Amino acid sequence: MIAFVRGPVAAVFVDSAVIEVGGVGIQVLCTPAALAELTLGEQAFLATSMVVREDSLTLFGFADYDERSVFELLQTASGVGPKLAQAMLAVHGADELRRAVTTEDLITLCRVPGIGRKGAQRIVLELKDRIGGPTGSATGRAAAAQPQPDGWQQQVRAGLLGLGWSAREAEAAIDNVAAMAAETGSDGGSMDTSKLLRAALRSLSKA
Repeated sequence: MIAFVRGPVAAVFVDSAVIEVGGVGIQVLCTPAALAELTLGEQAFLATSMVVREDSLTLFGFADYDERSVFELLQTASGVGPKLAQAMLAVHGADELRRAVTTEDLITLCRVPGIGRKGAQRIVLELKDRIGGPTGSATGRAAAAQPQPDGWQQQVRAGLLGLGWSAREAEAAIDNVAAMAAETGSDGGSMDTSKLLRAALRSLSKA
């Protein structure tokens, strides 16, 4: 298991980053809180969790070990895989998920794409006594990565496609949050891309 990676940031995308480790670029799928800590060209540290499948090895990155522990705990619930666990952290953050589970806030959990009422009830039932209460950590509040120069639409689209939404659904969600981006700048420059991605996810969960 790769517990963490440390090295200069070679690239940052809406849902992942490339960290140079020993001359090798390692792509890490990151939560918004982890991406918020990264600056292109500067040293970075990411706690990581490796998911092994027959046809792939995927490294997920987190701002700290606490966020990683929530990610791994979420996957012990029936029906929650790594992609859904990452989406849960992307929409809410670690502390908000702790609060939602311990208070049985099904409405909040159902805002995550892919979680219906029955799924939320199952998560609460299986994790309520294990996830603990909010810690007040910085990563518990979903932090945000700065937008890349190629435009927020392309980044949000890539993020939604990576989370399993179709191209048609991604375009509809982008249209839904376009007004929000326009209020903060002509190209979304004043609003970070991860906030726009979360807004797009919420619009899809309401559809």
